[in-house]
Amino acid sequence: MTVKVALAGSTGSIGRQTLEVVAAAQGRYEIVALAASLNEEALRAQISAHRPRVVAVVDDAVRRRLAGEFTTVNFVADVAEIVTDADVVVNAVVGFAGLPVTLETLRRGKRLALANKESLIAAGPVVQPLRSTPGASIVPVDSEHCAVHQCLRASESAHRELHELLLTASGGPFRGKSRAELATVNVAEALQHPTWSMGPKITVDSSTLMNKGLEVIEAHELFGVAYDRINVVVHPQSIIHSMVTFADGATIAQLSLPDMRLPIAYAIAWPDRSDVPFGVIDWRQLQRLDFETPDRDTFKCLDLAYVAGRAGGSAPAWLSAANEIAVEAFLAGRISWLQIAEVNDATLQRHDGVALRSVADVLAADAEARRIARGIVESFAQSAGTVIA
Repeated sequence: MTVKVALAGSTGSIGRQTLEVVAAAQGRYEIVALAASLNEEALRAQISAHRPRVVAVVDDAVRRRLAGEFTTVNFVADVAEIVTDADVVVNAVVGFAGLPVTLETLRRGKRLALANKESLIAAGPVVQPLRSTPGASIVPVDSEHCAVHQCLRASESAHRELHELLLTASGGPFRGKSRAELATVNVAEALQHPTWSMGPKITVDSSTLMNKGLEVIEAHELFGVAYDRINVVVHPQSIIHSMVTFADGATIAQLSLPDMRLPIAYAIAWPDRSDVPFGVIDWRQLQRLDFETPDRDTFKCLDLAYVAGRAGGSAPAWLSAANEIAVEAFLAGRISWLQIAEVNDATLQRHDGVALRSVADVLAADAEARRIARGIVESFAQSAGTVIA
């Protein structure tokens, strides 16, 4: 039976690799819907190759142009409309914009292959009740959470037997560097990830360890594990993608070469496994596996995530929103790399503690945190003598 797949964020890194997985499966999957934002040429090529029934494009001009070319495709403005005819929805949208896809997928009782960590982190209190919708499920696409998901399959009573989740971090491009060495790093250096090929926002988050911090919050939301039982270890080879230690001392780990197509294939095939192997290790060539404690004094974003997560409520939403603003400012040359953490910290210190009971509350929290973060960015930029666009 062919599985119908809807893909949000189709022209991004995860989106493109999802289409590679679908192509490699040779008929096991059908792309019934696509959603993308800015890359018109890439989306045009994807529509030609996959002939989806529905395509969501927010930009009116782009949508009209494509609708004139592909007359049998239903073009819509609302990205959440791609969910309707799918068996599984891959949410590969970057940032808070992925929230509508997450909510609509779960509301309709469908399987969500989740690569958009921000929507679950920012809207955890709103998303969680929807997970009880009959048929609804979340299978994580992040390599770390996908690894945990796989490790937990080793236990029939995972939550009773669980001792600790261990999320692995590559350490990013600046592993081992001091704060003094990082005072003048530039955008190009921050985007040179040693093992993964990702979009600019996620790559910068990896360089600050905010990506790992957000993953800690996401692990708490996904698996219901207390923060005291979620730890991070730096593993530069990125071969072990995460581990679970059980009460009897046994640790189960998921190992593979760095290849995002493996967790993508796992999420869209679940509860089965893909017939096509990705990231297979040649054990004759693998020579070592190293582990280090994260440098929390230099990479302050990791602890900020624990602070926000433990505070709960809208605090993770504030941190996620502030971080998006800070990373945008860094990529635009408005603030330094070290100031990303400073913007996040300063914004979180002004967190208002408002509870999240609805999507409107999430949107309000996100907007308020962004407003505050933009003001902090502007003050930093003006102090440095730069101009805020």
